[in-house]
Amino acid sequence: MKRKVWVSSPVFYILTGVMLITAGLSWFYNSFVFYVEMVLCALGIIAITLATSSFKAHVKTAVGAAQKVLSGSEYRALQEFSMPVAVVGEAGDVIWVNSAFSESVGVDKEFHGENIYKFLYPKTLEEVYQGNGTDVKIGEKQFTVFAVATEYGGVLYFVDDTYYKEINRLYDESRPIVAIITFDNREELARNTSANEDARLASEVENVLRDWSQEMGGFLKKNSGGRFLVMTDELHIREAVEKRFEILDKVREIKAGDHGNATISIGIGRGASSLTESDLWARQALDMALGRGGDQVAIKQKDDQYEFFGGLSKGVEKRDKVRTRVIAATLSDHIKASDNVLVMGHKFSDLDCIGASVGMWSAVSKGLKKPAYIVVNRAQSLASALVESIERANEDTVFVDPQTAMGMVTAKTMLIVVDTHSQDFVESNELIDAVERIVVIDHHRMMVKRISNALIFYHEPYASSASEMVTELVQYLGENTLSRLEAEALLSGIMLDTKNFVLKTGVRTFEAAAYLRRRGADTVEVKRLFSNSIDTYKAKYQLVSSAEIYNNCAIATADATIPDLRIAAAQAADELLSIQGVNASFVMFPAGDSISVSARSLGDVNVQILMEDLGGGGHLTMAGAQLKGITMQEARERLIKVLDDTLPQASKLPSAGNAQAK
Repeated sequence: MKRKVWVSSPVFYILTGVMLITAGLSWFYNSFVFYVEMVLCALGIIAITLATSSFKAHVKTAVGAAQKVLSGSEYRALQEFSMPVAVVGEAGDVIWVNSAFSESVGVDKEFHGENIYKFLYPKTLEEVYQGNGTDVKIGEKQFTVFAVATEYGGVLYFVDDTYYKEINRLYDESRPIVAIITFDNREELARNTSANEDARLASEVENVLRDWSQEMGGFLKKNSGGRFLVMTDELHIREAVEKRFEILDKVREIKAGDHGNATISIGIGRGASSLTESDLWARQALDMALGRGGDQVAIKQKDDQYEFFGGLSKGVEKRDKVRTRVIAATLSDHIKASDNVLVMGHKFSDLDCIGASVGMWSAVSKGLKKPAYIVVNRAQSLASALVESIERANEDTVFVDPQTAMGMVTAKTMLIVVDTHSQDFVESNELIDAVERIVVIDHHRMMVKRISNALIFYHEPYASSASEMVTELVQYLGENTLSRLEAEALLSGIMLDTKNFVLKTGVRTFEAAAYLRRRGADTVEVKRLFSNSIDTYKAKYQLVSSAEIYNNCAIATADATIPDLRIAAAQAADELLSIQGVNASFVMFPAGDSISVSARSLGDVNVQILMEDLGGGGHLTMAGAQLKGITMQEARERLIKVLDDTLPQASKLPSAGNAQAK
């Protein structure tokens, strides 16, 4: 609080005198007005007297504090001290400063009576006392403030280190950074274009990248394999981050006739201690970007922290099955060297998870003649009808719970994880830790927290489902191993994740479905696996009818009383996409001590990016998250904030403005 009563007091005295003269003159015109004005004058005199007395008491206290803080010798020493020093009272009032403070910090202005917060903002005096040097900026100068608290206030020392901080800033901004770029869909576009058109596309992409590298203050070098190396610095990377890497949009403007647009992926190693480490991080970041579907930038920083930009494309299907054949041959060798094989999916297993598990179980137990079991928590499975059908068709044990599976683990046990690559989402974390030989088969876009110690990490974000990937593998692991029921299990998984061959459906998806049909899969029987009870059907439409629209997104919330809550929520999220004007849907429901979010889109909104902001993940068109320890209202508010902050970056469509939510 400023104490400048000495400036305002003369004004008060003059005003009081004017009021007395006015009151005297009013006696000759109206006695009532005279008495009213005299009362007001009296009140003004009393107020001024009290304010003056209070200020004198404050001055006396401040002077006493200064005398206690500073002795005569200390006063002279601090006055001649070359470093700016300020003595403050308990409330932060500036009591005394030395000449260096006046010249350097105060800029020769009158600041006695000011509060020290003016010079510390946005820091507080308490933070300065507790900190071991606090950075503040005053005008164009930068200081590090050290403070010593006393019984009556404190002494603050302002170290002018503008020059050194500027040198540090320039050093940070000039740190070299490695970026590795790949032309994502070069091969796919080349299949549908002539040689001249292919050369034109490659040349245009390279020219755009070369211009961008020059704008980034660096250079571009073309490497083998269609990759490019860019050397730049921290300052230009910061500018690119602020512009959200416009280079992605510039490359996407390059068209290959009616066959699509060119896309690139960029991996950047930022904050590394050396160029070698930056190059390694850039390669890892590029693998992450490609694992998330391409057409995006991934920046790897310290402590395995990643930052992503772009990622709005649906991805291009890879038609080459050479990798699948190589993976199958390697997997076959590992299985043959195992004592037994456990197949496990994610928590709350669905038809895709169980279907892929059944396919792998059949290939291992029937094709490669090794003991195999599927690990599943039946109480939480969303595909219980399929589990029961498989059990009835087999005399031997097929499904075991996680506790039973732990007793089967040996030094040569192999664990095949399907339909997830995150250790946080698997059916049993204990099983992951207990088994040394792990294989991962998944189609979801890459997450930062993934199973990192896998012997084989078969990850294909372009595949429609884990069941599609397993169907292709089974054909190389053992011909004619699938029974009719097992083929139907795989087909149900494909139909679930493609929404009956509508989303993420490519040529290989239909090839896998055709193979399963040849193995006897009956589409009518598969349809029965999707049947709901009347209660679940009513619950689904109850959620749909209660949904609200916010920024072209449908949001619905459910309570724990709804039967088959997870199934109803997932189906309601799908159903909401059929409403005109809805680009994405979100259904929130309680699950134990957390709130689960089921997110869907038709591809115009990348719900994976939105769910990652909530700690979850998934696919461009289908994702989810779990929010622990909060209420439904708090979870809804967090979702709304994510939509406000991230939806423009996660959407291909222009913002329509926030609609008012109910």
